[in-house]
Amino acid sequence: MEEADQGTQRQDSVPEVGEDAVNTVGPSASSTALTEEEQAELHSELAKVEDEIQTLTQVLAAKEKQMAEIKRTLGINPLNELKQNLSKSWHEVTTSTAYKKTSETLSQVGQKATTAFSSMGSAITRKLEDVRNTPTFKSFEEKVDTLKTKMSPTPSTGDIDEVSDFTPNEEPVVKQPEGTITPDQEPH
Repeated sequence: MEEADQGTQRQDSVPEVGEDAVNTVGPSASSTALTEEEQAELHSELAKVEDEIQTLTQVLAAKEKQMAEIKRTLGINPLNELKQNLSKSWHEVTTSTAYKKTSETLSQVGQKATTAFSSMGSAITRKLEDVRNTPTFKSFEEKVDTLKTKMSPTPSTGDIDEVSDFTPNEEPVVKQPEGTITPDQEPH
């Protein structure tokens, strides 16, 4: 029995877990130092663990099949399940304290930005009004009005020669040389 106790206290433990751990354990100097009894015991334990893994795999497959059947009976399909998971996750996010604090902070920032833009707009409007009331702008405005008055057509009371070759809402009349026929004058 002392030999079995010494075997459990060995520092030859495998650092990995799972099937890969089995593949990494090969014949080493320490496995040759095991007695036949210890090797037989380890083989027996290995067989038990492999049987347990096989049994658990079968149980898991049976439970997954049972779960799928229950879901099918309840009418739960993968899309509904995804919707439920998203809804649950969104609810968890929106009820978290971090979300609430962030939401409050963003709300305050939005209110401050609105106030800042509003006051900035008011300041720009006041400044434009101040500029419009300056003597320089008034002088410029008068010059533009004078130019506009000079450029706008006024009804003429003079000779027929002074009348423009333009007719309202039409393109300018083009005078044809004498003896030429315009398209609307062609003989039919």
